[in-house]
Amino acid sequence: MRMRPKKNSKERMEKVSFLLAKTDENGTVDIMSSFEDRVKEIANKRLLLEIGCGKGAFATGLSRQNSDALIIAVEIVDDVLMMAMEKAAREECGNIAFLNENAERADIFMPEKSVDRLYLNFSDPWPKKRHAKRRLTSPLFLERYKKILKDGGRIFLKTDNIGLFEYSVEMLGEAGFTLENVCYDLHSSPLNEANILTEYENSFSSKGYKINYLEAFLY
Repeated sequence: MRMRPKKNSKERMEKVSFLLAKTDENGTVDIMSSFEDRVKEIANKRLLLEIGCGKGAFATGLSRQNSDALIIAVEIVDDVLMMAMEKAAREECGNIAFLNENAERADIFMPEKSVDRLYLNFSDPWPKKRHAKRRLTSPLFLERYKKILKDGGRIFLKTDNIGLFEYSVEMLGEAGFTLENVCYDLHSSPLNEANILTEYENSFSSKGYKINYLEAFLY
């Protein structure tokens, strides 16, 4: 279901526009200028990327948990991005910059070998086989991530969709990633101690859905 357009969205976006990531002429995020007015000592900080940040619950939680890192939160839906930015502004999360972009351009909008951690939370499962290439863990997307992840950088994935999860385990392995902490019930696992809930996760886990989780890295 499509979200109804929000009232006064232009004015609301303008109020939080200071949280937008700044990009160069190629559409690539300029890390330094995106944070220079809000973060001290930008150089050498870890860079965390969330693709599909929704209304910002995870990104703001990540900000609180990693105050010593820089965070880029990406969302393709304008009004959803606006609400995430408003949440970050209310919670004074100065180490997040937001980007209205499509995940298909991940290797364009992020600098090469810049990302320490990539978070994929409850991505669209695209369940039909003919749509498999659109899944954010398809071979096409994994090759894009390889370009932007630092050596030793990690992918963190959460989903309630077992089909997408098993597909992701297979595709990551075939792409040369090493998998760790593969878990089919995150909330019953010790791994849940450091877990940050997304809006979607909070709703569906309360209804008894099990949350699948994994980490993957390349060396």
